[in-house]
Formats: sequence, C-alpha cells, structure tokens
Amino acid sequence: MNFNFLNTPLLFGLSMEVYIICFVIALTTFFICKRLLKKTIRTDSTRKLTTWVITLLATPLIYLVLIQLLIFWINYTPSRDFDKSIWLNNKEGRFQMALDLIDSKLLMGKDTNQVKQLLGDPTFGMNNENSYIYDMGFGGGGLGFMFHHLIVKFESNKVVSVEHAKIRD
Repeated sequence: MNFNFLNTPLLFGLSMEVYIICFVIALTTFFICKRLLKKTIRTDSTRKLTTWVITLLATPLIYLVLIQLLIFWINYTPSRDFDKSIWLNNKEGRFQMALDLIDSKLLMGKDTNQVKQLLGDPTFGMNNENSYIYDMGFGGGGLGFMFHHLIVKFESNKVVSVEHAKIRD
C-alpha cells in the first residue's frame, strides 16, 4: 500500500522527506560529535572515524525515537481524577476522568439510582435498565476528533462493567 500524499519520488520505498529529515539529523549529530570529541580524542584520524561511526549509527536511532515521540504526542489523552462537580458541569472534559472511574471501580456494585446520583442522568439508555451511556465530549484524538462515551452496564440492577468507548472521526 503506497501512502505517498505529496507525490514525491520514492527511493528504496521511502519518500524523500525521510532522507531530508535524516540528513538534518545526521548533520546535527556530526557537528555535535565533532565538537565533543575534539576535547577527548587528540588524534585527528581517530576523531574523524569515531565521529562518522557515531553519526551513522545514531542517525536512524534518533529518527526512530523522534517518530515514536510524535506518535505518542498525537495519541496522548490527558487524564485526571474523578470529581463529581467537574463531571456535572463540564461535559466536554469528562473523557479525562474516564480512566479514573474505571480503575477505581467507583461504580461497581452500585444500583441505577446511585449511578444517577453520582453521574447525573445518562445521555442514552434511561429507559433501558441494562446500560447507561454518558456522553463525555470529544478530544484527545490526535490529528482527528475522537468522541468519548462511558458505557455503564447493569445486571440485576447492579453495575457489572464500566467501559470507555472511543469513536474516531
């Protein structure tokens, strides 16, 4: 599958942007190594060889680390502890409290009335006693939007599971 959006030529399966980024990383790495090794290695030929070896080995590693950091940054979703007043007053930021609600098992074993008292009326499923769905706003979707819902499932009028549903746009 070819994802060449900018219609740049491919060389060995990689677009030219990758080579340009690697060149910039290599250039920066080369000059930093050259400067640092100037103080520690006195022999000119040894210093040049060491600088080139470090540059050639470090460039792809630095590139991969930068790509991983970019992916982490794009997919990052902020998290905060559950606070009833924030939950009730800030519907768009509720998704930040979902992880705490699930991990703390705060809702587990509660009946429908206790859940409504804590979280308010559900967005969907009020007449359906088997599950409540709470709209938690949107955000944290990286390059697109991600809509968040909290799904609270009941059996015998008691909470048996709480799930965080994420829908990418």
